[in-house]
Amino acid sequence: MKNVLITGCSTGIGYHCAKALVAKNVNVIATVRSERDKSRLEAEGLSVILMDMQDDASIEAGFDLALNQFHGQIDAIFNNAGFGQCGAIEDLSTDALRNQFETNVFGVHTLTRKALPMMHKQGHGRIIQHSSVLGFAALAYRGAYNASKFALEGLTDTLRLELFNSPIHVSLIEPGPIESQFRANALKAFKTEIDYKNSRYSQAYAQQIKRLEATKSLQGALGPEAVFEKLWHALTADKPKARYYVTKQTHLIALLKQFLPTSAIDHILAKNG
Repeated sequence: MKNVLITGCSTGIGYHCAKALVAKNVNVIATVRSERDKSRLEAEGLSVILMDMQDDASIEAGFDLALNQFHGQIDAIFNNAGFGQCGAIEDLSTDALRNQFETNVFGVHTLTRKALPMMHKQGHGRIIQHSSVLGFAALAYRGAYNASKFALEGLTDTLRLELFNSPIHVSLIEPGPIESQFRANALKAFKTEIDYKNSRYSQAYAQQIKRLEATKSLQGALGPEAVFEKLWHALTADKPKARYYVTKQTHLIALLKQFLPTSAIDHILAKNG
């Protein structure tokens, strides 16, 4: 594995994975949205390009720049960029839902489509998608995020089937709670898009805000190194897995969904929203 492009590297999982790959002598180009983050990461020795996952022109230009810097070969892409829009379905505007999909689904699709012809031509490639336990198990007040990750999983499963006889491998990484800036970013999106003070869910929202504002780690949360462990396998294994579960919560919910009826699963998830 020589050249890897990672999106969404300003903080959290993307940042950690970029640094960890560089430590393993992998050539990495990290993407961020702002010049400020670009300068900060470059000062730390990372190769960085600007890419806005809500702007097709930015994605295409960024990919072309990365391909040029990698001298025409990108061995793998880790589609890590994303955020979580909280809020009950009835309080969620279509524009807010669309905004969630622009980053978590449509931007990923644009970058993946841009990369595939190059990977077919070079005769190899790996596409790793950052999904979530909420890509196969929904929680209340996470409708936009749930929907975007369910959609990403459907696209990825289909892509894997379409590439079944090709030398391009496709994997999903499905974390539960990971220590990152995810909650802080979700809180900002929530307060921007949801009229939480005047909603009939205002009491439930108070609990959501408390959860998002908490500085204490969520129960069972792991550090970003847990994601990197799975990413490394997906990048280097002769036969990478289709799915990589991260955290006990993901393993447990996947197991429960195999054996319990929907009504029982709903009861469990409704209490943990």
